[in-house]
Amino acid sequence: MKPALANAGKRAKPLIDGEFPLTKADFQQIAGIAQADAGIDLCEAKASLVYSRLTKRLRLLRLESFQNYCALLSSEYGGEERQHMVAALTTNVTRFFREQHHFEHLKAHVVEPLVATARAGGTVRIWSAACSSGEEPYSIALSILSAMPDAASLDVKVLATDIDPDVLRKGQAGVYGEAAMAPVPADKRQRWFTPQADAEGGKAWRAGGELRKLVTFRNLNLIGHWPMRGPFHAIFCRNALIYFKEETQLEVWSRFVPLLAPAGRLYIGHSERLFGDVASMFVNEAITTYRLRKELDA
Repeated sequence: MKPALANAGKRAKPLIDGEFPLTKADFQQIAGIAQADAGIDLCEAKASLVYSRLTKRLRLLRLESFQNYCALLSSEYGGEERQHMVAALTTNVTRFFREQHHFEHLKAHVVEPLVATARAGGTVRIWSAACSSGEEPYSIALSILSAMPDAASLDVKVLATDIDPDVLRKGQAGVYGEAAMAPVPADKRQRWFTPQADAEGGKAWRAGGELRKLVTFRNLNLIGHWPMRGPFHAIFCRNALIYFKEETQLEVWSRFVPLLAPAGRLYIGHSERLFGDVASMFVNEAITTYRLRKELDA
């Protein structure tokens, strides 16, 4: 028997041979969809992460194999599941006032200098890109209110965007448990949140009317179309681009530049960096905090 025929019908050795064997072909298809839909870069070394995150989806959908899952993703009915897949593959790690120094800088160097402008009828715009479940944009809004308590009656807005509809719904609801609220100072909690019971009868807090009025949640894919035109006085894009290839990161950083107001600030994650031509457009003002160079202000 010829060797080719001897091997006919044998399945390729899976990358991961577990409850649902993940083959190289399955992984490549999933990685291709993640790249095309959300810019996520998945090398083969991340096969274990893909497996651990997506086996939960297979169980929930009662599918028998990754091959069936890939068939669903590629079908005309796969759009919703592709969104769930992207959400499962990204880590929505967030908390109130994460990287506290960013919010202190925002208050002192962005918001306080704009108080008189806002009270004279000017606009103040800040964008929380990849906002997750809302802790970041509400932290931004709390920083605004600490410098400008009347902000909700002025033309001051925080745009909060994310690719995941599920976390956006949580952000829009604005309800957080006692543990999640721990980083919020007691005075801010009492003034800008309303206590209520959570689904299990425990204590929770709901963002109050003035706080909620400042924040608008919208679905947005960072590698897709951006309908907003700016200008934004500050953009937060933290720990989102670490999933992208360098050329995709550079493209997104570059797209922020024309949306920033003169001397606008860009806040990025502690494990991220600006590089290439984009880096030359900014001054590193503080830790992972950048200001658009003055020569670009015109």
